[in-house]
Amino acid sequence: MLNRWRRPEDRYARRMARIARWDRPLRGRLDRARAWTNMLLSDHGIFRLVYLNAHRITPQLWRAAQPAPTDIAWFARQGVKTIVNLRGGREHGAWPLQKEACERHGIALVEFVLRSRGAPDRDTLLAAPAFFAGLQTPALVHCKSGADRAGFFSALYLLIHERRPLAEAMAELSLRYGHFRFAKTGILDAFFETYAREGASKGTPFLDWVAKEYDPERLEREFKPGFFSSLLADRLIRRE
Repeated sequence: MLNRWRRPEDRYARRMARIARWDRPLRGRLDRARAWTNMLLSDHGIFRLVYLNAHRITPQLWRAAQPAPTDIAWFARQGVKTIVNLRGGREHGAWPLQKEACERHGIALVEFVLRSRGAPDRDTLLAAPAFFAGLQTPALVHCKSGADRAGFFSALYLLIHERRPLAEAMAELSLRYGHFRFAKTGILDAFFETYAREGASKGTPFLDWVAKEYDPERLEREFKPGFFSSLLADRLIRRE
């Protein structure tokens, strides 16, 4: 039975079932209570009530973990106009709660889906400049924990949109935010390090390097995560 649930087709079926459950409007108090329960327990939101890992990167950009409705109300009072969801999938009770709260406070909710444990997708990277240019700010960007994908998005924003130095952008992927560079999530650091070595050192603009030289398959082959860091991030902390 255990092996059965590890098959890709069964994992996919379970994921589709979760999406079918949560990617719809909430109907009444019982529905809302179930969504809160799922967010707090299944999605580990109870820890985010204690620490949201929220930081203001620039006057126009905040980064954080998955916000609860009460957090969204706070960000609305800070003037946030857009929330960027990096998670995708809409598989948790946090999704309809977030959508409902954004509508209530007049905040636009958009998605820019990123991965935390795989080589960044070239098409997604090349689409980033237009996404940043069209973003109504101030904006809040979030993933589940606010450590990995939120850090990668923030780094891209600084590098591409703000034209900040590469070293400053890479600082968004830091243990300060809960990011583990030696776990599987360290492939995000390896991506920028590869650009520094093969592109920036030669004066090649970042997006030109992504379009013409970046090899995600090679990055996947060459990156070797640490066992204990991955165990901590994936099994104990249960990062997404």
